Amino acid sequence: EKMEMVNHDLKLLQREELLKWGGWGYNDSMFKLNEKGSICFTGSRYKLSGLVMPELRPWMESTIGIHVKQRSEAVAEIDLSKMPKPILNEGFMKDVHQTGMEVSSDSMDRLVRSHGHTLEELFLLRKGEFNARVPDLIVFPRNHDDVVKLVSAAVRHNVCLIPIGGGTTVTLALACPENESRCIATVDMTQMNQILWVDEKNLLARIEAGIIGQDLERDLAAMGLCTGHEPDSMEFSSLGGWVATRASGMKKNVYGNIEDLLVHVKMVTPRGVLEKNCMVPRMSAGPDLHQFILGSEGTLGIITEVTLRVRPLPECQRYGSIVFPDFKHGVDCLREIALKRCAPASIRLMDNEQFRFGQALKPQADGIFSSFIDGMKKFYVTKIKGYDPSHMCVATLLFEGDAVSVAQQEKVVYEIAAKHGGMSAGEENGQRGYMLTFVIAYLRDCGLDYEVVSESFETSVPWDRVADLCRNVKDRIQHECKNQGVRYPTLSTCRVTQTYDAGACVYFYLGFKYRGIADPVNAYLAVENAARDEILSNGGSISHHHGVGKLRKQYMSRTVTPAGIGTVKSVKEYLDPRNIFGSGNIVD
Repeated sequence: EKMEMVNHDLKLLQREELLKWGGWGYNDSMFKLNEKGSICFTGSRYKLSGLVMPELRPWMESTIGIHVKQRSEAVAEIDLSKMPKPILNEGFMKDVHQTGMEVSSDSMDRLVRSHGHTLEELFLLRKGEFNARVPDLIVFPRNHDDVVKLVSAAVRHNVCLIPIGGGTTVTLALACPENESRCIATVDMTQMNQILWVDEKNLLARIEAGIIGQDLERDLAAMGLCTGHEPDSMEFSSLGGWVATRASGMKKNVYGNIEDLLVHVKMVTPRGVLEKNCMVPRMSAGPDLHQFILGSEGTLGIITEVTLRVRPLPECQRYGSIVFPDFKHGVDCLREIALKRCAPASIRLMDNEQFRFGQALKPQADGIFSSFIDGMKKFYVTKIKGYDPSHMCVATLLFEGDAVSVAQQEKVVYEIAAKHGGMSAGEENGQRGYMLTFVIAYLRDCGLDYEVVSESFETSVPWDRVADLCRNVKDRIQHECKNQGVRYPTLSTCRVTQTYDAGACVYFYLGFKYRGIADPVNAYLAVENAARDEILSNGGSISHHHGVGKLRKQYMSRTVTPAGIGTVKSVKEYLDPRNIFGSGNIVD
């Protein structure tokens, strides 16, 4: 057991050393200008790694206005001596040490766990600065019983706890409240990363909440199983984080969102362990306790163990893509596919701006990254079919299941697409589009190197408002960028990423060059807040899967009635009357 713990600690250390402390993802993976002046993607972890994208720099220059000589360099190292001294609670420290849990007040440990991945947090880090309030110490529980002891100690000594998993939050959920005068202990869940048991007869698995998504899928795959839950952040985000933020994955059409996969969950609160006493597919016993846990964002307790539905690995997996003459034709097609309940595991529709951006990411290499409108294909699409390159858009598809059902599903989907002016654009482009999901987050760091602030945000919206919302939000973004003094072209693009009977998730990307703007982060926030206001005015939601955190809680009063907010506060008051879980997320 001691040897296993040592090996486990080494793996955690190696993982931390592999990841950036002030940016997204792995240290060796980034978009970078090479000696010939073209942008390449470094490292060896992705299909794009080691390849050059000759069209990306010209696209960035014409679309956003970057200039390679106008740079904003990030600091190579951060001066940790400027970090605030930790506020330590000696009684709490003594109680935690007696349990055998590891505790750290190391400055770098505190820094790494003091932030998520919002623009304002990363912009600060790139300047060598950090939030005014950071965690005072980090605690590493090893199992559910450790968490029970930890929460009890925090209640006894009035210590504030903030749980962290993969740290990929984009809602300021991990930011410490500046007015918190108590000792703040961040609870790092990454040592709780085991699959505790698998029930192959009932297709269930109980898993510790700190496990990272890609590790979970790898370990299940070794048993011939999967959860099928693939959020864009699955390489780095944790199971507990998925539950705490009510996450959604790219393949939710087959496997469901996290709430659909959830069968049982344990959450340790200051009042005790909140859980159901049985694991059944459904029961009618008053309000569902799981609904209090899902989306709680670390405000009520710590999620320790999760029981999920699992499935055998799919027999067949096929990619595809469809090109449409314009965005409206694509939206109408996705709506019919959703209503006829024949959607593939993943179907995502990119608007024209994102379509052209995807073409700019085409590497020089052939194979699966070949362009899908070059040569005769381009001639056929633009001349014979009459598609206008300035309006056309593309949907990427992933089908999963047994070979017969996949073939049947493909036939139905492409027939529906043809009714809406859609034309098959090949399997290679669907596979390329799917894989680009995992590298696109690295582009923000590249943009920041060239004075570009950018971010993504999402919403859910009824079908009849999808097209109008997308158009109106883009118009509002352009208008607000002018108000903020943006002198360069603004990137404003969207895609439909998840579909339902009643509507869809729309995911926006926003970016602009900030040269000449005194406070680029606040300028960006003003633009995004205007976009969020427009989303809500057009019938969209506060969030589809990113959550609320502190970033969006100003919009909660427009999302639920006062009685709803009162209910949330009442649950908080009962489970956590002393505000031990004082992150300040969701509501004040």
